[in-house]
Amino acid sequence: MTDDRLPLAELLAKAGDGDFLRSVAEAVVQLLMESDVDGLIGAGRHERSGERTTYRNGYRDRSLDTRLGSLQLRIPKLRQGSYFPPFLEPRKTSEKALVAVIQEAWVGGVSTRRVDDLVQAMGLSGIGKSTVSKLCRDIDERVGAFLDRPLVGDWPYLWLDATYLRQREGGRIVSVAAIIAVAANTEGKREIVGLHIGPSEAETFWSTFLKSLVRRGLRGAKLVISDAHEGLKAAIRRVMGASWQRCRVHWMRNALSYVPKGQQSMVSAALRQAFIQPDRATASQTLRHVADQLRAKWPKLGGFIDESEADVLAHMDFP
Repeated sequence: MTDDRLPLAELLAKAGDGDFLRSVAEAVVQLLMESDVDGLIGAGRHERSGERTTYRNGYRDRSLDTRLGSLQLRIPKLRQGSYFPPFLEPRKTSEKALVAVIQEAWVGGVSTRRVDDLVQAMGLSGIGKSTVSKLCRDIDERVGAFLDRPLVGDWPYLWLDATYLRQREGGRIVSVAAIIAVAANTEGKREIVGLHIGPSEAETFWSTFLKSLVRRGLRGAKLVISDAHEGLKAAIRRVMGASWQRCRVHWMRNALSYVPKGQQSMVSAALRQAFIQPDRATASQTLRHVADQLRAKWPKLGGFIDESEADVLAHMDFP
């Protein structure tokens, strides 16, 4: 993984499964601290060693704020002396390295090199190769179990999104599509239900991904929300058989592309009036009125609204 902006980690965090991301990050940091303390005192927990300098003496709680949320950590205490993890001092490099490890786990497995980078960024010592390998396996197992878990119950609403990442393959850097699915169940709880990496966003790629969700138990889908990618729309029709809602964020971005930058705030405010209406009929009437007002100045925008009205208001037919 070479992308310094960590777009996938940000996408995952926004998707609504912050609890899982935090739990993985907490497990990573906790294991590194435990190994660091082992090296500091010269022995592992309950290990008899002539090199031991002191013993553990419980824990103290400490939180660490990161872009994945607040991590609840247990800092080891010592009978003699003290232990304070260097990464708790203000330094952004350690957080960036931690998030990079989590992102790489989702993409296809954590490398020992990435974990070594994390150890260095956190300023830890006494972390051996066996610990690094153990941590890689632990992260991969946690993420793998999460992404392959059975999906139970009905999931009436499904959001699909994608981002492009740069990944090293065969000694060269290639661009790959990371697609993510977030679903809401009948109780309104949102969860990340799937993630897949592939070379493009073609229909076959999306179809394979959606079929894998169905095999794991995704059922009861009534409305699927995404951008207007033709391959994705075709896959939704073929596999899900559900209504389609054009993502309003993507729709607004597309609409404003027909308007000069200096006028975009005004046009955006006018278009948003349709989305605050109480029902579909009123929303449709409002959007057509706005389109007619803007058509003379920006005819392509007017045509875009006419063409996409039904898709961007589809959600108003649902509770």
